[in-house]
Amino acid sequence: HGKTEPMKAYGNIMSIETSGASAMTAAGDRLGPGKQGSHEMARIDLERMKKYKTLIAGIISRESRAGNQLVNGRGDHGRAFGLMQIDPQNSGITPVGSWDSVEHLIQATKILLSFIDVIKNKFPSWNANQHLKGAIAAYNMGDQNVRSYETVDAATTGRDYSNDVVARAQWYKRY
Repeated sequence: HGKTEPMKAYGNIMSIETSGASAMTAAGDRLGPGKQGSHEMARIDLERMKKYKTLIAGIISRESRAGNQLVNGRGDHGRAFGLMQIDPQNSGITPVGSWDSVEHLIQATKILLSFIDVIKNKFPSWNANQHLKGAIAAYNMGDQNVRSYETVDAATTGRDYSNDVVARAQWYKRY
């Protein structure tokens, strides 16, 4: 048996269909929409992202641009904390560690993993990749807003969160 990446049990980021960033998300960097926009934003963040695993890197790039958009470790007008932007007000979760600490990354990754379980239970007929994409969307806006795979991003920030994160993660997987 070869060594497998822990997240493989939760789906394969490289085989998830994605449309990439919406025009609204890409406009923040004066880029075009789609996978190319997501890939370019990921490329800009590459040096800051090299120490993180693929999917986590995609989330960090989307949430905080690898810390580049944070002020004193906070983003979203001061409401969210850390590289992965834990929002205590909406989640009821108190962030741990400093904004760029291992503790923060572990906490946020556990939140993502818990959403995978919730989405698996909510949509038992979905495959592992669909569960993962649904969990990525839920990480952004809560599992109650994931209503179908076809509309997975309907209530996410920019209406493209999981698609943009997946496209960025796919780009990081190549580098």
